[in-house]
Amino acid sequence: MIKKILVANRGEVAVRIVRACAEMGIKSVAIYTDADRHALHVKKADESYNVGPDPVGGYLNAHRIVNVAVAAGCNALHPGYGFLSENPQLAEVCWRRDIVFIGPSPKAIREMGDKTLAREAMIKAGVPVVPGSEGNLKNVAEAVKLAKKVGYPVMLKATSGGGGRGIRRCNSEEELRRAYERVVSEATKAFGSAHVFLEKAIVNPRHIEVQVLGDKHGNVIHLFERDCSIQRRHQKLVEVAPSPQLTEDQRQTVCALAVRAAKTVNYENAGTVEFLFDQEGNFYFMEMNTRLQVEHTITEQITGVDIVQEQIRIAEGQPLSYRQEDIQRRGYAIQFRINAEDPKNDFLPSYGRITRYYAPGGPGVRTDAAIYTGYDFPPHYDSMCAKLTVWALTWEKVLARGRRALLDTGLHGVKTTKPYHLEILKTPEFREGRFDTGFIEQHPELVNYSIRRPPADLAAALAAAIAAHHGL
Repeated sequence: MIKKILVANRGEVAVRIVRACAEMGIKSVAIYTDADRHALHVKKADESYNVGPDPVGGYLNAHRIVNVAVAAGCNALHPGYGFLSENPQLAEVCWRRDIVFIGPSPKAIREMGDKTLAREAMIKAGVPVVPGSEGNLKNVAEAVKLAKKVGYPVMLKATSGGGGRGIRRCNSEEELRRAYERVVSEATKAFGSAHVFLEKAIVNPRHIEVQVLGDKHGNVIHLFERDCSIQRRHQKLVEVAPSPQLTEDQRQTVCALAVRAAKTVNYENAGTVEFLFDQEGNFYFMEMNTRLQVEHTITEQITGVDIVQEQIRIAEGQPLSYRQEDIQRRGYAIQFRINAEDPKNDFLPSYGRITRYYAPGGPGVRTDAAIYTGYDFPPHYDSMCAKLTVWALTWEKVLARGRRALLDTGLHGVKTTKPYHLEILKTPEFREGRFDTGFIEQHPELVNYSIRRPPADLAAALAAAIAAHHGL
């Protein structure tokens, strides 16, 4: 049995895992760098250990992190998402040190993390993939030749990429030649691999992903789908579950494909199979994320399944707590990523002290955050301040609840994307549940919002209003 877990991450996901541990009666151990010594995950965990002065490198040293786990008496490690969560080395080091890795096997991480290997596995399994290169590209000449065959536009992608990095859309041979070395360079710096591949670009698809769970006994189930089409430069901004754009037949099709994909690689633990859904109604496998997803909260809201706790039980060797027929979806959920960015200034990051913060509440409202009043939001990490998740029985009610919860959110001291989300909620396309990955580019006017601020002197404003009413 797992009795003590080291959380190899930071921020809101670390807080999320610590909370799951507390509910299961499991001790939690946090790690932190000097820049994170006042972080909320450090305060919430049962124990915490400093992993050095390097604000990023401290979370990327697999051997040091596992050494801390052993020294602290942990018998398991949860990687969260980001950092080393999809690095097979961390899982392998855990295995060698007799620490349970709460995630899939190193083999599954390696196979599904390599985009070309994943494509090959899906082709063998009969899961449709986007037309493109059969393996890694040897050089730009091969890329140009293949692009002429499949037709422009094409996507040039890092084989080990993720998170929207190492990817370029090329609309012509000239753009492809110009982008090739840039993508190779970005892939090498970000992922330690120069390998890239090419796919036909599916223009303005919908981005549909399916949450799956697999145990060590061969059982795999899905928890329905999420629609992640609202994104900017391949970075997700708003996610919805289930997708308001799918028919029931389409939903059953994509969920069955995801289960088939997971079974093909003998997948264990939580994972997400991502698809592109084109204008003709075709699904194409894009990638599989071998970890917990940022947007897992909306799946939890519509199914009632605690995915993190289920991850821990699977890692212990327990069978899944649910059969497929036990999983019922109820209502709709939306997640808003409230980032410390200025939408009016090309989403420039905004860092500094959180002078005031209060989270929204009420029925169907959930906030996952690692900030607090007085917290100095650091410049070294992801810009996400909080994830606001709202749930309601109908699409119309979840839209109304989302607007109310956003307006209830008080976050001051840094600029955020909160007003931008309010503008998204106003658009007819979003309200009617019809949007694709081109939504943000199609709505440049969304940044033209104005922020209503309370009068500096409320008493003076009230007196002026009374005077105006009496004609004074």
